[in-house]
Amino acid sequence: MKQYDPIIQVGDEAFLRIMIKTHTIMKGEDIGDLLVRYVQAELKPGDVIFISEKAASASQGRAVPVDEIKPSALARFLVRFVYKAPYGIGLGMPETMEMAIREVGVPRILLAAIIGGIGKLFGVRGLFYRVAGPKARSIDGPADYVIPPYNRYVVLGVADPDGLCRRAAAKVGAPVAIVDANDIGMNVIGVSSPDLKSLPWHGILRDNPAGQTSESTPFGIVRPLGAAEKERARGTN
Repeated sequence: MKQYDPIIQVGDEAFLRIMIKTHTIMKGEDIGDLLVRYVQAELKPGDVIFISEKAASASQGRAVPVDEIKPSALARFLVRFVYKAPYGIGLGMPETMEMAIREVGVPRILLAAIIGGIGKLFGVRGLFYRVAGPKARSIDGPADYVIPPYNRYVVLGVADPDGLCRRAAAKVGAPVAIVDANDIGMNVIGVSSPDLKSLPWHGILRDNPAGQTSESTPFGIVRPLGAAEKERARGTN
């Protein structure tokens, strides 16, 4: 279980992060309904809810058992040229590469492979993922540290992330963002309103309070704190 300080300082601002434990979210569950069930009672005015990208994707049925994916010859060929990062499988296995081909199409993947190969000749990494685009970059492969059953799934990016956030926010009565956060970094995937992008998310979630193993905390609350609120919150944690 990941340990973190609930309060984090970002520049001159302080934020309280409240992580919400849930059951394992599966295909067909409505994120808005789950927020009402698990989060609504904890909310105060000014709070912002954040959701893990993997939980949102799983609810949409965009998690595919790795055993059900039959990689094409092209996927098996291209995977040889993908940089194997130490922090995740990415498109470094035939099954994830196959899903990337299905998500963005053969022409774009081939272009990404060509430009990525040229970049490697000059010592530049990451061009494949830049050209392949966010749909390809969002694909997560199976990993032993992931909560079952998703330790044996390929999880795709969220479909219509802004729309999902808007619908969830309307149900729970608070602004909602979808984030892709891990121990390396984070990205904001979707928001219920554009102003949420102005929050210093990279600072607020820089220590990945949700964790990425057995925490089962796919939802969280961000609460801006004044000086007095900060002291009171410290006294209760």
